[in-house]
Amino acid sequence: MHANFRIGESLLMASDGECAGEPEFAGVSLSISPPDEAEAKRLFDALLEGGEVILPLGKTFWSPAFGMLKDRFGLSWMINVV
Repeated sequence: MHANFRIGESLLMASDGECAGEPEFAGVSLSISPPDEAEAKRLFDALLEGGEVILPLGKTFWSPAFGMLKDRFGLSWMINVV
């Protein structure tokens, strides 16, 4: 296993599979809920380096800062201040 995440009492482990071909992250998005807009911007900008904006970070009816992007590896992220 190359990564692990603890969620409550559960341990989620991840690997890169067969290590062949190009990585494909279709249908998967990770979401981060930072505590404030400044941290949301910092995370958004860091993850965006070498990637692409899907939805710019901005105010929505449910959040003072929400945005979506693909990182340089093609993995989709949602940044959402709650």
